[in-house]
Amino acid sequence: MSAGFLRRVGPAVIVGSVVLGPGSLLTASRVGCDFGFELLWVVAAAAVLMAAMTTLAAHLGATGEGTPCEVLARRAGRPVAALVGLVLFGVVACFQFSNNMGVLAGLEPLGIPAGGATVGTLVALNALVAAALLGFRELYRPLERLMKLLVGLMALAFLGNFALARPSPAAFLAGLVPSLPDGGLRDSLMPVTGMIGTTFSVAGAFYAAYLVRAKGWGREHARERTVDSVVGIGVLGALSMVVLATAATSLHGRIAGDELTTAADVARMLEPLFGAGAVFLFSLGLLAAAFSSFLGNVLIGGTVLADGLGLGGEVDGVWTRRFTIVALVIGMGVALLVQRTGQSPVRLVLFAQALTVLGNPLLAGVLLWLAHSGPREARPPVWTRALAWVGFALVAALAARTAARLL
Repeated sequence: MSAGFLRRVGPAVIVGSVVLGPGSLLTASRVGCDFGFELLWVVAAAAVLMAAMTTLAAHLGATGEGTPCEVLARRAGRPVAALVGLVLFGVVACFQFSNNMGVLAGLEPLGIPAGGATVGTLVALNALVAAALLGFRELYRPLERLMKLLVGLMALAFLGNFALARPSPAAFLAGLVPSLPDGGLRDSLMPVTGMIGTTFSVAGAFYAAYLVRAKGWGREHARERTVDSVVGIGVLGALSMVVLATAATSLHGRIAGDELTTAADVARMLEPLFGAGAVFLFSLGLLAAAFSSFLGNVLIGGTVLADGLGLGGEVDGVWTRRFTIVALVIGMGVALLVQRTGQSPVRLVLFAQALTVLGNPLLAGVLLWLAHSGPREARPPVWTRALAWVGFALVAALAARTAARLL
């Protein structure tokens, strides 16, 4: 890719780097470990739906008469917009502790113990991010540059291990053909759900509407928005497939996926096969993935909450920064509590899952409603709306299944 092309893309690269976090790496590794290449097509399908939803959100952000929650407040009322912001912020704040833990997990295989250094590491990291939020006059450009750097590190790391593993091209291509493992849908439902959930993030797609406005794209940038969405989400899907294929080649048939409880365990499992270099590469990618999710996750929550409450929906806004720091503090506090006391955050996870049950269909429904309720000439392309309806049906079905499991 040329330097000029890299400068032209950005919003969807940020979205993809936020979605590809430690949870995505662990899920892809466990699925590859248990099922080999058989579920590779699930990642590809989820990435296609994610690209469509991101393109649709980017179109709404660039062509709408205001931010998504501003338009929603005018058409449906401020309480509806506030509900969207509060639900999304709740999900972000509840799950932010896992991003803190993911950073620590990335340090462990590099020989940096998490034990005694936990408090100092997490406090320093969160303080650094908070200082950047308060110190930078403009947030979007530094954020875009940082996320592109982190995506580059992830690509270097995971493609390096992919090359060491040398997966079979025939097996890789066969995995892209939709099929189910021998156990059928029952045995593969959980991993399929996991792969969809860690690749198709409606919250991430929703945030694209704010990022294209921050980049300055308007109605005349239709081609740039589409190319950006396809490239940015394509990188997310490709790296997820690379991680899955690496595990399918090196770990399938050797260990059970249940033995991989954290993404750091994946790095340790690679060492006997490929040596310390593989551990370093995977840990480098894990750190980049953890930090990109760590930073981007809280920005999503802070931006949409400020917008939903009518306090401004700019990525650089004062209330965006304040709410983002609140999410940082919540995530750090829970992570320190878990690490120091050993208490399992089961209730917090259940609460976050309950919010997710409401949040994913709500966000997807809002995007679709905005896409169909505006002037006909300003509506997103038909292909994005059609695939977004498929995505909405999928997240609604997954939400119903999660709700039944929680009850």
